[in-house]
Amino acid sequence: MKAKLLLNHFKIKHMKKIYLMGAAIATFLTVQAQDCTGGRYGTEIFTNLDVTSDVQYGSNVNYDGSNQNLLLDIYRPTGDTETDRPLIIFIHGGTFVVGSKTQADVKPLAEMFAKKGYVTSSINYRLGMKNLVSLSGPSAADASEAVMRATQDARAAVRFFKKSVATDNNPYGIDTTNIFLVGSSAGGFVALHLSYLDQVSEIPSFINQSDPSLTGGLEGNSGNPGHTSDVKAIVSLAGALGDTTWMENNTTPVLSMHGDADNTVPFGTGLISVAIFDIMVVDGSESVHIKAENLGIKNCFKAEYGADHVPHQFNAAYLDTTEQYITQFLLSEVCGETEYCICNTPADPIACHPLDGTTGLEIEQLSELLLIYPNPAQNQVAISLEGFIIEKLTLLDVNGRIVHNQQVNESYINIDVSKLNQGIYFVKIETDRGLLTKKLIIE
Repeated sequence: MKAKLLLNHFKIKHMKKIYLMGAAIATFLTVQAQDCTGGRYGTEIFTNLDVTSDVQYGSNVNYDGSNQNLLLDIYRPTGDTETDRPLIIFIHGGTFVVGSKTQADVKPLAEMFAKKGYVTSSINYRLGMKNLVSLSGPSAADASEAVMRATQDARAAVRFFKKSVATDNNPYGIDTTNIFLVGSSAGGFVALHLSYLDQVSEIPSFINQSDPSLTGGLEGNSGNPGHTSDVKAIVSLAGALGDTTWMENNTTPVLSMHGDADNTVPFGTGLISVAIFDIMVVDGSESVHIKAENLGIKNCFKAEYGADHVPHQFNAAYLDTTEQYITQFLLSEVCGETEYCICNTPADPIACHPLDGTTGLEIEQLSELLLIYPNPAQNQVAISLEGFIIEKLTLLDVNGRIVHNQQVNESYINIDVSKLNQGIYFVKIETDRGLLTKKLIIE
């Protein structure tokens, strides 16, 4: 069994080498148009900025039926003669119920990177969540629909800039082949979902796509149709993804930064809450990193040990580290630099993650041995982890409520689910190697 895990780990490392070789070739062929000399994109070579505020990039219906004009700010380096510059779109946090394009988790970064020569933008998006003030609180569907509305708006913002080049003579001087998203907290959710929730079949069934605020499918109806909304790479600062299986068949590079003491968004896979209400299980940055490694997706994961949620918003040292990591990650995309993750380098001699993620990789491979059948199920479910001990099993509904838990201390267990309602559940398995989570559907 261990031999199999080691073989899989070798395959992953080999995949990464193949990726890097391919990336180097692609970089040589495609990045030559960008002028990265003189410190451009790496240091703040400009002193002043030109800021264009409250540009309307679209409009749409809110969850409560009201209409909202969608606005963004644009930051450009004063006196820059370059007219073909990479674009970074920043997306603020706020649990999808508060926040703005000018708050401290995004505006300082937008200014910093504009001074490095980028064109940057910070966007507002639709906020609000059904049942937030009700006694029962918002459901998983309410929260997921809020994420989807915000993601539709972010897609419209990407399309806005692509349209500006295609039909408006490129007034902002951008290169549409180099568009990046940087999302903080809820904005990190948006960046991850825009990139990896890319198939209609992946949209959770409990999302009401006929709701006027959610029409238009993945792309939505927030504006600028006829242009694509894909981006070159993303940065997630304390964000999470609904399900890392959505990352399969997708190669979008991702930089993740996350405090391991985050009490708002899970560092790995865990329960997320809004206000006092437990909502659902999501996959945080550690889980995104593990899945990316397993799939051979270019990624960098900086675990900020001892840090709570979005530390760069309140601490200058963390802001400096965040700037350093984003700078190097984007230099690899824009300028073709081979180094894209500065852990264990003179710039940051601290390891990104224990054993550089290999412990997590073993858990990922162990997950492949976890069998749940039948799935979908109706009456009985058998759960098996061949060669390993299941110490404890917990079954949660889609709202994060525990519906069954028990000590096991065996490699096999059979549980009765006949009295549970139809829907999506999450099976959490505790082992001596770590925590495994898989989805279970009950019909």
